[in-house]
Amino acid sequence: MIILGIDTSCDDTCAAVVEDGERLLSNVVNSQVVVHHRYGGVVPELASREHIRNIVPVVTEALGRAGINDKDVGAIAVTVGPGLVGALLVGMNFAKAYSYASNIPLIGVNHLEGHILSIFLEERPPAFPFVALTVSGGHTNIYHVRGFGDYTVLGQTLDDAAGEAFDKIAKLLELGYPGGPVIEKLAATGRSDAIDFPRAYLSKGSLDFSFSGVKTAVALYVKKWRDPKAGDNTITIADIAASFQAAVVDILIDKAIAAAAQVGVKSVVLAGGVARNNHLRSRLQNMMTREGIDLYISSPEFCTDNGAMIAVAGYHRIIRGEEDDLTLDARSRFPLDQI
Repeated sequence: MIILGIDTSCDDTCAAVVEDGERLLSNVVNSQVVVHHRYGGVVPELASREHIRNIVPVVTEALGRAGINDKDVGAIAVTVGPGLVGALLVGMNFAKAYSYASNIPLIGVNHLEGHILSIFLEERPPAFPFVALTVSGGHTNIYHVRGFGDYTVLGQTLDDAAGEAFDKIAKLLELGYPGGPVIEKLAATGRSDAIDFPRAYLSKGSLDFSFSGVKTAVALYVKKWRDPKAGDNTITIADIAASFQAAVVDILIDKAIAAAAQVGVKSVVLAGGVARNNHLRSRLQNMMTREGIDLYISSPEFCTDNGAMIAVAGYHRIIRGEEDDLTLDARSRFPLDQI
């Protein structure tokens, strides 16, 4: 079955064609970074307008790259949440119209499920069950994944997501947007042990996350560091970036290892936009090898938002007999354990 997958959950207009939930035929992403860069973050109204402008050309390009036409598409899968409602509505309403006009099944997909199942686009996917750590600008969660559609939340962020913290610190340091890549690049030239920023582990045994504390600690440090009378001139901006990144990565790794031990699995999947961070990837790989845990990481093109992961998730829902109708609606909040 050939699935057309669409994602407009935030600021990327995405469409992809996937066959049988595993064979990628095309994957097209239109980024809006240039549009939002000047504002230091995503402006929802501008994102929605860009999606309206881009959705038809992006889908057309995805079909063209796949070498197929409308008649070859067996079903259409689209993100319905979580995300920016205005942005979600663009992709969802396009998918409704496409489904109605082509008389093919429509299936709404949870964006977070897409991130988890993106690993099944790889040549070597994991066997069930496994622990999935999804880390992005909007979400930082840990799931116990027992099968397709069978997820239990083990931990989630109580405030800022990890990617959101990267963006805010980058803005604080006047490094630009998006913050993740620029902080990672800068941190590579800094000392990760220069500043001992706090790691919030919360209550004993908790698998939840909190990044507001380290964000505040960095803000207070930078304010003092910029004061010529009180600042430490031996510390560079690269040291601050590296020390902040190390604090976030330490928390992510420790919680992932604890989650695997808690549910008794030997496989961990890392997914989401922050999974592109090479420092996180290498540190996590080293720690998982030490713990005897198999680590699976999505390719960089499947870490950020994309339509391919939505097509994969949609395929597995459709083959279970699920299908939506034209009453399907967008959801800004959509916990994965409520699907």
